[in-house]
Amino acid sequence: MDSNISYGDFKSSKKAKLLNNSHKKDHKPDSSIISEEDFKLKELAKKASRKLDKKNNKIKRPIGVKLILIISFLMIVALGGVTYIVSYFITQDIRTNAEENNLTINSRTSSETENRLNSIISSIGMFVDLLDTINGNKTEVKALENMFFERNKDIAAMYFPKSSRIFINTPFFIAREINPDNAKTYFNQQEDTIQNVKNGTFELLNASPFFNEPLMCMSYPLNGSKNDSLVSVLYSTEELYNTFTSGNINKSFFVNNRGQIIVHNDLDYVTTLTDDSSNPIVKEMMQSTLNNRQITYVDKDGKEIIGAFKKLNFGNGAVITTVETEIILEGIRTTTRRNIYITMAILAISIIVIYIFANSLSTPLKHLTAIVNDINKGNFNTELFNNLSSHRKDEIGVLAKSTLNEREILNTFSKMTNKGVTKAIIKKEIDFEPHLKDITIFFSDIRGFTAISDGFKNRFGEESAAEIIGFLNDYMSRMVSCITKTGGTVDKFEGDAIMAAWGVLRQDELDWENMPLDSTIRAKKKEIHDKYVEEDALSAITACMAMRYSLMKYNKDAEAFTKAHEHEPKAKYKPHIRIGAGLNTGRATVGFMGSYDKMEFTSIGDSVNFASRTEASNKPCGTDTLITQDTYDILKKKYIRCKENNFTVLPEYRENEIIVEQIPVDFEVKGKGKQHFYGVVNMPGFDIKKFYKDDPMFELDSDCEKAIGPKGPRTLSEMRKLLGIPEPDFGKVDLNEEENKIQVAGS
Repeated sequence: MDSNISYGDFKSSKKAKLLNNSHKKDHKPDSSIISEEDFKLKELAKKASRKLDKKNNKIKRPIGVKLILIISFLMIVALGGVTYIVSYFITQDIRTNAEENNLTINSRTSSETENRLNSIISSIGMFVDLLDTINGNKTEVKALENMFFERNKDIAAMYFPKSSRIFINTPFFIAREINPDNAKTYFNQQEDTIQNVKNGTFELLNASPFFNEPLMCMSYPLNGSKNDSLVSVLYSTEELYNTFTSGNINKSFFVNNRGQIIVHNDLDYVTTLTDDSSNPIVKEMMQSTLNNRQITYVDKDGKEIIGAFKKLNFGNGAVITTVETEIILEGIRTTTRRNIYITMAILAISIIVIYIFANSLSTPLKHLTAIVNDINKGNFNTELFNNLSSHRKDEIGVLAKSTLNEREILNTFSKMTNKGVTKAIIKKEIDFEPHLKDITIFFSDIRGFTAISDGFKNRFGEESAAEIIGFLNDYMSRMVSCITKTGGTVDKFEGDAIMAAWGVLRQDELDWENMPLDSTIRAKKKEIHDKYVEEDALSAITACMAMRYSLMKYNKDAEAFTKAHEHEPKAKYKPHIRIGAGLNTGRATVGFMGSYDKMEFTSIGDSVNFASRTEASNKPCGTDTLITQDTYDILKKKYIRCKENNFTVLPEYRENEIIVEQIPVDFEVKGKGKQHFYGVVNMPGFDIKKFYKDDPMFELDSDCEKAIGPKGPRTLSEMRKLLGIPEPDFGKVDLNEEENKIQVAGS
């Protein structure tokens, strides 16, 4: 682009007015002083905010886990609820049946016990009646005795206290190897019991401990006897024992009114004269005025027992029947456990099925989440897109297609605006508020672009627009590649001109400048800031040198392209071009500017204007790349051989060494006095292959290799000769011309 015309057009545009009119005053830090404590608190708040954003981006509740938990919960509620309800009602039914059965068994056992005892009492009554009719005839009495015991073998002995007569079933004792006289001894020890009988009671005692045999003693009054008023009978409970040990889960035993066990299915309770009065059901029987009752209680071992009792119609005895609920409910509990196992098995199978199904959802969603996270990091073309399947017919497939479309939109959007800015917005590394930043600004344009444009119009007529755009796209894609590879951000394209900047996306606030001058934090922040600014300036020059190589390669390719089409009608061609690039480092206002409907991310200020002026000065200075005094001063101590470093570049900086020559023309800069431009000759340590290492299509061109690096020029004269730039007459150059910034005498 012709600097005297095209840039003047650019300058007259609305955007240029913003550039020229904004920030006329120097950008100085706020005069308010920030303490170190306030600065530290601010930094901590920023870190906390970044940490919170990172935490919020983590997947806390994966959808697969949610599905498994929800379905598992529903299955547990459903199957578990059914199992519980069924178990509950069946348990209640079984418990009710068990209680009824326990009462029935108790009643039956009690009846059998009462019948047997009544039979004994009846037999003894007949014996007494016959005994009264004999009137003491010993022979007849003996015969009656033998006949009685022959018919009542379970009766071991009878004692009539009033007449002091004792009848002993001798065969009974002999068969059990017991001395028959023990019966007399036992009866003699029962005076208290006999006295109670005299008072009208019916006594039942456990005689088993005395004889070590299952025997009970019944003492009761006689009715209608002429000689005796009461009787004590020793009766074997073996037959009753069989009744009480029927093998049922219900256990019955016989007790007297003092809680002493008389008959029990466990003989140990009988032979040890066990007092069971502390047993809740026995205690209930002893205290109750009812003849029969059933209760549920917990025994001393912690087992729940259903217990029933029924008192005999005579005497002081009662039959107790118990059953453990654990035993009667064992079946339903076994069934319940089995149902629980089945439920667990079904649940396990369901979880596996749900897991497989959830994976069919969560896996693509994880891929989508990972893709979104990568997009949020600014990687629009992440390789994770290869994991997406857009062939699904469900919502996941639609979402995958939408995500792929989103990638195309983002790529298109980033190309139409600025990829770096787009990434910064998505990564939330940039806000919509303007900020002051120290940046390096770049301007470039094509020399003689007006003539080139006219040449296309003359040759292609109406088709010239497409041809010009094609040529510009080829050229600009090469230049932009150099900018982006070095971390630069393309600001805009104005016809053939390119504006770019380094440092605009850096999170580098200047609030540290408001801290006291002796602050250690200020010193540290300034050191970091200065390093960033230095790196930006170096990257910008590196990009310009890479552009020189790319431009030579473009011109070589353009020549080959033109020759390949020279015999065609309206032969296509690409022109041989030269460009000028200008760099300036300084403070600018960076941010989104424009209207509500249209905004763009740009930089404005005096430093931007100065960079544009620098670019336009290439033509009169006979250079392709110019840098300002400010940029030069930032880099000179490390990378440029100069008086300040004794014309020596240290080994650690030699890879990025820069050869520059001062333009021998002074110009006045408002607020800075006299300034110089510096023409960039070469970076002798520049490695072209290393710079393009990420480009698989790159092949080093030996002819273009002379543009930069070890084979590049050593002086501005060599550079001009290499690029075909005529030597300028600096005696006729006035860089202080106000109208168009540049005025070449005689041009």
